Amino acid sequence: MADYSWRLPTIVQELAATMQEPPSRYLLPEQNRPGGLLACVEMPEAIPTIDLRRLSANNDVDEAAKLRMALQSWGFFLATNHGVEASLMDAIISASREFFRQPLEHKQEYSNLIEGKHWQLEGYGNDPVKRKDQVLDWSDRVHLKVEPEDERNIARWPGHPESFRDLLHEYSLSCKKVKDAILRAMAKLLKLDEHSLINQFGDKASTYARFNYYPPCPRPDLVLGIRPHCDVGVLTLLLMDKDAGGLQVLRDGTWYSVPPVRDQGLLVNIGASLEIMTNGVFRGPMHRVVTNSEKERISLAIFYAVDPEKDIEPMADLLGENQPARYRKIKGKDFVPGQYEYFSRRGGVVDSLKI
Repeated sequence: MADYSWRLPTIVQELAATMQEPPSRYLLPEQNRPGGLLACVEMPEAIPTIDLRRLSANNDVDEAAKLRMALQSWGFFLATNHGVEASLMDAIISASREFFRQPLEHKQEYSNLIEGKHWQLEGYGNDPVKRKDQVLDWSDRVHLKVEPEDERNIARWPGHPESFRDLLHEYSLSCKKVKDAILRAMAKLLKLDEHSLINQFGDKASTYARFNYYPPCPRPDLVLGIRPHCDVGVLTLLLMDKDAGGLQVLRDGTWYSVPPVRDQGLLVNIGASLEIMTNGVFRGPMHRVVTNSEKERISLAIFYAVDPEKDIEPMADLLGENQPARYRKIKGKDFVPGQYEYFSRRGGVVDSLKI
């Protein structure tokens, strides 16, 4: 009988507590270390920052111009005055930190391994291992579906701390308002009806929350927290750790370090689905997470994706004789699995759909 134990990586938090050196499965091959893994520079300017209150309520022309510049230059921006209560943001990060600090046997009650061996998307653990030679990420996570609400698998939602489930529900409702406001503003930039991008999601659009935990790593020069990738969905809202950096973004062949956000902002990231919908007008950035040897790091990403049965394709109102479609259409349910198959390549499935 074939041995598939390599498909089941160890919880990284446990490795970090017991090993002086990362196992070889986590080390980047030498050919992938040109100039050193952490070869990057500081961003040449501050993170593009958009005041959503001014953008949405006042239709501020200057703020809209800043948004366009951010989307076309970086593919992400920092949203301020977004309406999510600072106390709620602090509480949900505190609750997630408390969860990850529990004994392993308590966390394993919410494992993403069925019967200890069959991987599923939702729950506590690691991302899937597809190949024996796959370099593993130095991170653990809790990945949960939050929308549609009637499809929530509450058995995978941590019950400790007791506040976790209520906080995630409340936070997801607040973030949904932020997402809609941003998509309305983007639609206006494209000279479309303000609801046109929102309407692309379909009746059973999915929203996932991903709590990322990055333990300290003894060799941050050789190990990545999350390998380079582009988000596959439409939009991502990221609540970053205030005290520990690690996020890096690629632009024009150079990796830039994104500094920690300490003013209750939300980092908004364009996904590959939106790139297709806008026919390449907006493009999401390639990004990765590096590790450090001293601090743990926690972040919370909310991913917004279309109805699995809906086609993702360039919007008809953006096409014309001089603007032909640049991408073939693909069904939502076929797009997400491709993310894991092409996780380490720019765009992956997106590039395969270009005409």
